[in-house]
Amino acid sequence: MSAYRLSNGGLIDRSKPIDFKFDGKPLQGFAGDTLASALLANDKLLVGRSFKYHRPRGLLTAGAAEPNALVTLGQDGRTETNTRATMVELHHGLEARSQNRWPSLDHDIGAINGMLSPFLGAGFYYKTFMWPAAFWEKLYEPIIRKAAGLGRASYVPDPDTYEKSWAHCDLLIIGAGPTGLAAALTAARSKARVILVDEGSMLGGSLLCETTEINDQPAAEFAAQAIVELSAAENVQILKRTTVVGAYDDNVFGALERVQKHVSVIDDNKPVERFWRISAKQAILATGAEERPLVFGGNDRPGMMMAGAMRTYLNRFAVAPGKQVAIFSNGPSGWQTARDLEANGVDVVAIVTPETASNKSYQGKARIIANAVIAGTSGEKRLKGLTIRHIGSGSEETLACDALGMSGGWSPIVHLACHRGDKPKWSDAHAAFLPPAPRDGLIAAGGAAGTYSLAACLQDGGTLAAEALDNLGHSVSRAEFSTQQDEKAEMPAPFWYVKAPKGKAFVDFQNDVHLKDLGLAVREGYDHVELAKRYTTNGMATDQGKLSNVNAIGILAEATGTSPDVVGTTTFRPFYTPVSFGALTGSHIGAHFHPTRVSPLFKWAEKHGARFVETGLWHRSSWFPKEGESDWRESVDREAKTVRSHAGICDVSTLGKIEIFGSDAAEFINRVYCNGFLKLPVGKARYGLMLREDGFIYDDGTTSRLGENHFFMTTTTAFAAGVLTHLECCSQVLWPDLDVRLVSVSDQWAQMAIAGPNARKILAEIVDEDISDAAFPFLAAREVGLSGGQIKGRLFRISFSGELAFELAVPAGYGEAVADAILSLGEDHGITPYGTEALNVLRIEKGHVTHAEINGTVTPGDLGFGRMVSAKKPDFIGRVMLQREGLQATDRLRLVGIRPLDPAESFVSGSHILDVDAAPTGANDLGHVTSSCFSPHLGHTIGLAMVKHGPELIGEEIVIWNGLKQQSIRGVLCEPVFVDPKGEKLHA
Repeated sequence: MSAYRLSNGGLIDRSKPIDFKFDGKPLQGFAGDTLASALLANDKLLVGRSFKYHRPRGLLTAGAAEPNALVTLGQDGRTETNTRATMVELHHGLEARSQNRWPSLDHDIGAINGMLSPFLGAGFYYKTFMWPAAFWEKLYEPIIRKAAGLGRASYVPDPDTYEKSWAHCDLLIIGAGPTGLAAALTAARSKARVILVDEGSMLGGSLLCETTEINDQPAAEFAAQAIVELSAAENVQILKRTTVVGAYDDNVFGALERVQKHVSVIDDNKPVERFWRISAKQAILATGAEERPLVFGGNDRPGMMMAGAMRTYLNRFAVAPGKQVAIFSNGPSGWQTARDLEANGVDVVAIVTPETASNKSYQGKARIIANAVIAGTSGEKRLKGLTIRHIGSGSEETLACDALGMSGGWSPIVHLACHRGDKPKWSDAHAAFLPPAPRDGLIAAGGAAGTYSLAACLQDGGTLAAEALDNLGHSVSRAEFSTQQDEKAEMPAPFWYVKAPKGKAFVDFQNDVHLKDLGLAVREGYDHVELAKRYTTNGMATDQGKLSNVNAIGILAEATGTSPDVVGTTTFRPFYTPVSFGALTGSHIGAHFHPTRVSPLFKWAEKHGARFVETGLWHRSSWFPKEGESDWRESVDREAKTVRSHAGICDVSTLGKIEIFGSDAAEFINRVYCNGFLKLPVGKARYGLMLREDGFIYDDGTTSRLGENHFFMTTTTAFAAGVLTHLECCSQVLWPDLDVRLVSVSDQWAQMAIAGPNARKILAEIVDEDISDAAFPFLAAREVGLSGGQIKGRLFRISFSGELAFELAVPAGYGEAVADAILSLGEDHGITPYGTEALNVLRIEKGHVTHAEINGTVTPGDLGFGRMVSAKKPDFIGRVMLQREGLQATDRLRLVGIRPLDPAESFVSGSHILDVDAAPTGANDLGHVTSSCFSPHLGHTIGLAMVKHGPELIGEEIVIWNGLKQQSIRGVLCEPVFVDPKGEKLHA
């Protein structure tokens, strides 16, 4: 065996063996193992295949940066792909499967790609798949899609539940290593509200993996004692198995907690993951540093791993990486690994270092080969030997070994400090990128700030916690620590790569990006760090370059004759590690995908058999089928005809409703709308157009003046929230000097439209006041009593259908009773409930517009409302930009009606308008149909359309072209008002 379990030591529980499977083979580990440590203990060095070349790959790290050991866990709906074996806690019944191989991990046909590697260099896909163009859709794209990705997701629904939570604290500490624990102890003893977050199943970070002592006790015991103290403190919340994945404005952090990812049987009463949003007054980034690989020939063979990872497997999991281990190190980490290996009886055959002198504190038995590098390696599915090159003479020798620990220095984990756009700064002294300057209470400490010695990390954590708490006004109680003599923490000059490597020298292990790929990118002009990333794919995929990015930057710097500081980093964005869609979605799935809003008349409509449609968050009654009506069109046609001939009642409660008060309310509304409202009489309503600042129409609706300083505005259903936000911005930002107060009352009023020639007769039986045409003319708006003063409501004489119509608003709780009363009183007058489909038919017949026409690209003039734009007002929102030449051009799309030349033919919204002799192409497009319906009154399809020079072409024959269905029919442009063009019914 080249890897094995030590007979003693570690933090595993040997009394609790755990059975698991890898690629179907039964294996055994212990409680406290990760999948990675258990595989290593079982001599499973080959754990995966690389993405492009399908090269054999083994464990490289022991933590979240692992690029190689990606596995698929679970079955059916619980299938989880691309899971890092280093982060998977071993539990009974765990079944893991390797990925990106076929038919098996040992014998992968995809490995043939390695033989084709001379043709698969950086950017080959950009060069290869451009020609011939006809091959793309039928050949290239299917092949690329089949090859893309590593694991394969399941199509079976996920049976588990997820949760979202908020948390608040004085001090958030991200990372529970030595720095984080020191900060947490100081904060806890200072009685501050503390949240301590760490991604591990055990807290302690590097303290669990090192043999040093703190306060005269082993580091792991010190960590355990600290956790006991913190757990007992009422002011401390500990979130283990939780990764802070994003940093956002106002010191809000996103964190993913793995609640049940480590258990054998899922408890259905708990979520499997919980996504936290943590709001912190101050935050300490104690995430430590990531060890950098070395770039040399054949540096990707199974059996090679980071020197720090070797110490983790050795000291925490009691697993040796091999029997004959070599070290290749540029810095102190390799020497410490050699000491720990030898202390556990593992043969260290050599320590290779490009440094000219050996480490004075190392007193072990290994052969020290200074001023030398590893030029190449041998072995296929596991490491067998090394080729060592002496820098001075250039001579080479071979060395047999079965494992190699490598260390190229350390890179502070600064991602979270950069998520808001700040860039890390290169430090020659640290040979690393350091975090940007502190912002808004987030400060890096310890290894994350480039401090590597244990004593300095403990000191830094306590000091920065004390400063943060002092800023918050807390009385600070410092925690003090004593440690052993530290290894010298100064880093040598960075060693980016071995020149003239024997074989491919990999920079990005997961994506198979090697040294020559980066050189090619520079030669072909892709030397900018962002371009090089995309041209070579370095730093993409699941690990996002945690191990490869800094090496790639150093290599680019040498290739371009600059420095890492000049090259800079790529952009750091959330998420730091992958986050499942389930965690982001939380409980918002199925029927709970988003909130559902129902109007006060929902139960009334449901009682009368309504079919509902989702309109944004609202469930609106769409039509009301009657017995014998088998098709929705039958119901809609009946409803529309009944409204025109008798009467109908429709729920319009979903309209946005905003009360506007104040001595300057009239002036305020006058500035918001493009038409005049300053002189609107009390008791009257007016249709208004609201423009954006760029001159385009934002929304429309009616505003009624119910009192001298009291207005009631209605908006479209879709834009209710947006209009309120817009008005609040105008009030608070644009004109804070105006006396205006706004309140949304959309949910407080049940509002119903009663339309048709019998509407007044029906309402007269329930409304106490006189509502004759003389007493209550068109656009009247007043408060009224109902049923002898039992209820107070608001009555508006406005019409969306073009008929004699009223809208009645009553307090929401009375909505269903009032609607039932009106329906009962209207039985003798032929009343029917009607839904949004019939309402749409009625409004198209009348030429009324909705957001189908007001789509964000039209002006008042485009819709024939040019005369509504007030020329007398000194100013209103959008006034200046509306005068732009482009918005006044004569060839703009303008509103017209449209009908088929043959009444038997029909068309749909979205169809394009063409000249009769024009070819059906986008270049010949004159406009498009915005709304269409079958008109039961006219007996054929009608529509509204936006057409170039539209009003000038009325009466012209055109072609209505549906490119999706490859249909063309002849049509005629006409006036947009199809029914009652003189508006006589409105004033009946």
